[in-house]
Amino acid sequence: MRRVRLSVAMSLDGYIAGPDGEYDWIPEDPGIDMAELFKDFDTILMGRRSYEAVRKQEAGIAMFGMPVVVFSSTLKAEDHPGVTVSRSPEATVRELRAKPGKDLWLFGGGELLRSFLEAGLVDGMDIAVMPILLGRGLPLLPPTGTRVALTLVSHRAYQASGTVLLTYDVRKDGASEGVR
Repeated sequence: MRRVRLSVAMSLDGYIAGPDGEYDWIPEDPGIDMAELFKDFDTILMGRRSYEAVRKQEAGIAMFGMPVVVFSSTLKAEDHPGVTVSRSPEATVRELRAKPGKDLWLFGGGELLRSFLEAGLVDGMDIAVMPILLGRGLPLLPPTGTRVALTLVSHRAYQASGTVLLTYDVRKDGASEGVR
């Protein structure tokens, strides 16, 4: 079955973007093969904010070279050709998982990650921890009432940049529970 996996770069203090949405703090490392990291994905899932940020980049959505699903309650599908706009994460993920294909890349974090975790839709997390403290910005995960247990699958340190890639599976054995 296709899995939903978060794949994201994060500062050591837990931010995935700077205060103005910038990501210029993410170092390049010759040891990191981006094509290899993303070979297991064939569809990108993102929220409206991430989608709008990517659209502003020179390469835009086309840079991913795979289908993109944007979750939004405000965007109209007819205004955004080339992407699928969905208002229902659970139904959309259920449909995508039922089709043959590779894993689904949950792109970004923040509110969409929180809603996916609360709905039990996330199967794994690939987090590249960058050697920087931003002090403020967009957090990987806003406060939530859901506790999610993870199991470390692998880890790798990239000496040139100081980046550490952590790969986790989300435990589905009842270890995740609401926090009161």
